[in-house]
Amino acid sequence: MRFKFTTVPEFLNPNHILDELELRKTMIAADFGCGSGGWTIPLAQRLEQGKVYAIDIQEEPLSALMGKAKLQKVFNIEKILADAETEILKIKEHSCDLVLMTSILFQAENKKAVFEEAKRVLASNGKVLIIDWKMDSVLGPKQGKISEQETQNLAADSGFLLEKQVNAGDYQYGLVFKKM
Repeated sequence: MRFKFTTVPEFLNPNHILDELELRKTMIAADFGCGSGGWTIPLAQRLEQGKVYAIDIQEEPLSALMGKAKLQKVFNIEKILADAETEILKIKEHSCDLVLMTSILFQAENKKAVFEEAKRVLASNGKVLIIDWKMDSVLGPKQGKISEQETQNLAADSGFLLEKQVNAGDYQYGLVFKKM
């Protein structure tokens, strides 16, 4: 009897990607479109002497996030109910070391505005991690996907330099940009 081996798809793992970001415990970060905290909580656990701003346009995921954080005894998260695409966030200018944009660009109508808000809140040499859906991915949204090249072009137009690519699994791409 012969066995047929198939490749198991590789899914996104926030902890593996966060390992690649050279994080310091005292950093300040913002998670644009945080949802219920799949990235926010692992990030906040690493930034134990810093802070993570959890930003989302819906109250329910923010409430779920804060409940999970409390259960896990993570207390350095500040929730912000806002839309990074259409609002100036209640985050001091140039105060963040890192901005996460995980699976949000495909939803944004004005992607440039999201980059501009990230630039506003980032300190000089601050970084942006972007994770979004590959164009040929069978998972994720049917419409609105933005290619890796389009993302790089938008970032460059907004004053960001591509620092590196990270493995975000079989269905998404990962890019780290540095504010110029």
